[in-house]
Amino acid sequence: MTQQGAVLQGYNNELVKCIEDLHMQREELNKQIQQAEEERNKLQHEIQVLSEQLDHVCENLAQKVASRNELDKILAETEAAYMKILDSSRTLLNVLKKEVGSLRHSPDLK
Repeated sequence: MTQQGAVLQGYNNELVKCIEDLHMQREELNKQIQQAEEERNKLQHEIQVLSEQLDHVCENLAQKVASRNELDKILAETEAAYMKILDSSRTLLNVLKKEVGSLRHSPDLK
């Protein structure tokens, strides 16, 4: 019987050691889970910050594109009006040259 008690005691000691090992593994795994959760939370916060920054940049970009488009429109209208002025100036100059030329050939000015 003593021998059976010793065997049983050996089994018990081995079982207690296995349970302790499982507890240690659980604690280590729990630490890893906590670290992973902290990393996840950190990354989610960074994503939120970057997402807000992206929204701000997109809004700013949209405003700048709208401003550029408005400037393009103003430039096109101004350049078209300027070309009309140049055309009118050229026409006026040609008319003036003809008038001056015809005045030179006029017998009244001789």
